[in-house]
Amino acid sequence: MRILVSMCLLGVPCRYDGKSRPDAAVTALSAAHELVPICPEQLGGLPTPRTPAERRGARVVTRDGRDVTQAYRDGAQRALDLARTLGCEAAVLKERSPSCGCGRIYDGTFSGALTDGDGVTAELLAREGIRVVGESDAWRLAGLQEPVRRDQP
Repeated sequence: MRILVSMCLLGVPCRYDGKSRPDAAVTALSAAHELVPICPEQLGGLPTPRTPAERRGARVVTRDGRDVTQAYRDGAQRALDLARTLGCEAAVLKERSPSCGCGRIYDGTFSGALTDGDGVTAELLAREGIRVVGESDAWRLAGLQEPVRRDQP
């Protein structure tokens, strides 16, 4: 299976702060699947590093108040186009991101608080029928059993 993957989860320093968040479980998917690295923010024309941004409803706004919604929409559309062109069936995206977050994202106040919702790219991919999970659920795509929690016997 071909899987879109947030590049920062593969160790590419493309996050807003110029860093990455490599995740061994995500990288391990490459043993059985073809991974297609993406950074929707970069695809939308945003630089790295860049001012932090969060979703406020349908808009994406930077910490200094600049509206960057169109760049996020452009990046999401390019990610979808790539997924369709390459036949990607799923995506593993960076949790809590205003672009890639799925299920829970920062609430738009820049306070670190989370709210229910999806990032712009995650929302578009899911609406178009691509299965989207965050890095903590990457094991689901590998066909593995749910990991045993540390507090279980």
